[in-house]
Amino acid sequence: MTSASGGADMVDWNLAVATATRLVRPGPEVSRAEAAAVVAELRRHALEAEEHVREFTGMRSSSLAEAAATPVLIVDRPGWVRANVAGFRTVVQPLVEKLQARRANSATAGVLGAVGEKATGIEVGALLAFLSTKVLGQYETFAPAEPSLEAPDSPAALFDKPRLGPEGPGPGRLLLVAPNIVHVERELDVDPADFRLWVCLHEETHRTQFTAVPWLRDHIQSEVQSFLAETDVDPGALLDRLRDAAGSLGGGLPGVGGRGESGQASTGLLEIVQSPAQREILGRLTAVMSLLEGHADVVMDGVGPAVVPSVAEIREKFQQRRDRGANRLDLVLRRLLGMDAKLRQYQDGAVFVRGVVERVGMEGFNRVWTSPNTLPTKEEIHDPAAWVARVGR
Repeated sequence: MTSASGGADMVDWNLAVATATRLVRPGPEVSRAEAAAVVAELRRHALEAEEHVREFTGMRSSSLAEAAATPVLIVDRPGWVRANVAGFRTVVQPLVEKLQARRANSATAGVLGAVGEKATGIEVGALLAFLSTKVLGQYETFAPAEPSLEAPDSPAALFDKPRLGPEGPGPGRLLLVAPNIVHVERELDVDPADFRLWVCLHEETHRTQFTAVPWLRDHIQSEVQSFLAETDVDPGALLDRLRDAAGSLGGGLPGVGGRGESGQASTGLLEIVQSPAQREILGRLTAVMSLLEGHADVVMDGVGPAVVPSVAEIREKFQQRRDRGANRLDLVLRRLLGMDAKLRQYQDGAVFVRGVVERVGMEGFNRVWTSPNTLPTKEEIHDPAAWVARVGR
């Protein structure tokens, strides 16, 4: 598969989708009528959640047109894979161009590039197959521009089918992964209607964050592009960093408890290949992502008592599920992929949001959305009072 610029990609994206689709585990068993009812209910809850979130947070979309341009898609696991492949293609394009320039000076670039793209396509597909079973919902910041949907495979198709791209970056879109939502609500043995609305409240908060704060998406995209621009495509330099990190990574795996034998936090794959400049950028990104995830968790629980009767039971069981994790292999994969860091973002961000709201109220907290300068730093995420002293009064 070739990129939009006509050169070779780093990843055979078609092969990645085909691999993930072949490897992904089937979702829970439901009849077609049940599946249709779930999809319809999620669409209704997504619309309902939008007003609840706006009322609770005081955040409003900057324009009705912008809110309407960020669609809500109900997808199955292969649909989630396709959507994320489209997003990956959009975000890594600068890195692709950097690699293309390097290959242009290599006599063996054509053969090695083709082999590398196939291998990476299989690896990406296997990764997406694993992740596609874990995600309940996702606000896709790097979604490609419209048209974002392909025609359904049949007139009776239930799920939305995102395009693979490669259009340019679009305004974003919200994905709800119906099979995973049904799987978790059954596993937790909670009220399905309440759980579905509860999930929609969290994901709709992300949609509101990006539609009500016009500069936020561009800011995150700029940080990600800066991170990619610092990527060293020299295999020798990458190998050196892998060797340097191998000891700490190996020491962190046996106990699968978050820290290696030295007591230091274990290293994920993303951390291993970072340069010092990338670590600085990632620190800023970690802070803003912790803010966004923690804010969504606070909103879903804050709105919950008024509209989700069993919210206390759902939160308790869901948190126990998070804390319990899964089998050993699953925990190792989560560690390597940095998913344990994602869970910490929910916890750290929620503590920050609650700490600020307790001190200055929701209106005072909303000053966080004023500009990139009012976002919390990585240190302030763990010290709400410091942010209030700097910005919030």
